[in-house]
Amino acid sequence: MPSIFRPTRWMLATIVLGAMTHAATAGSFTRGCAARDLQLLTVIEQQENAGSIPAEKISEALLKMMHARIVCHPGRVLDALAIYEAVTESGRPATSGHAQVIGIE
Repeated sequence: MPSIFRPTRWMLATIVLGAMTHAATAGSFTRGCAARDLQLLTVIEQQENAGSIPAEKISEALLKMMHARIVCHPGRVLDALAIYEAVTESGRPATSGHAQVIGIE
């Protein structure tokens, strides 16, 4: 085979490998969002069962979480985690400035 085609093969292989690596990396980053989402859902459910959070706050939290999922999907993990943190902060009890929601560290 002529040497003209060899660099093309390597370039094609590099592009394909790069695309595969990018897809794998995005998938592993979204695992962090999924873990945070599950933690937050568990806390919301506990607060709902305890009656310590009004229904409208639950609706707001779930809408914000849906937005975080949409942001996280293309790989914008830090932005999504910031949204999850905002949901966590909005669900904290107002008894003191240092109150923590159970189960989230």
